[in-house]
Amino acid sequence: MSRRLRFRGESRHKVDTKGRVSIPASFRRVLQAGDPDWTDGLNPNFVIVYGDRRRKYLECYTIEEMEAVEDRISAMKRGSQKRRILERLFLSQSMTTSVDETGRIVLPAKLRDKIGISKEAQFAGAADTFQIWEPETYEAEMEATEEFLDEQDDDFDPLMLLDEDDEEDI
Repeated sequence: MSRRLRFRGESRHKVDTKGRVSIPASFRRVLQAGDPDWTDGLNPNFVIVYGDRRRKYLECYTIEEMEAVEDRISAMKRGSQKRRILERLFLSQSMTTSVDETGRIVLPAKLRDKIGISKEAQFAGAADTFQIWEPETYEAEMEATEEFLDEQDDDFDPLMLLDEDDEEDI
């Protein structure tokens, strides 16, 4: 069984006036591994899901991971409300792009404007995907995480959250 690469870590990168930004090197390796058409000398493709107006970040999927999501959507009852909503959020409100030879991508103005990115972008690994945030928004989300942790007992271990049965949002 082959080892599956994951997106881990966080980093902040400059965004130039044309919207070009470097992808973290460790993320590029995961993108390569998750693109079935990638070989040495080619640029890996991936999918950016920008979603509805409530989404504060861009969610980036490897080609294989996005195909797994698409397969699950395609298996749903055609014409159902759930399928239509998922098609709109993950298929319509997404774009396929590639990493260039220098390890950068171009974030179109529409996507930069949507989440408020101007001079810098915050990258955050999320195992199967990675996220691109406007840095101040990311910091506010991290502060909310710290506040949640501050409310817990002294012996609280975050790994206990893995044992939660319900899908309740924290």
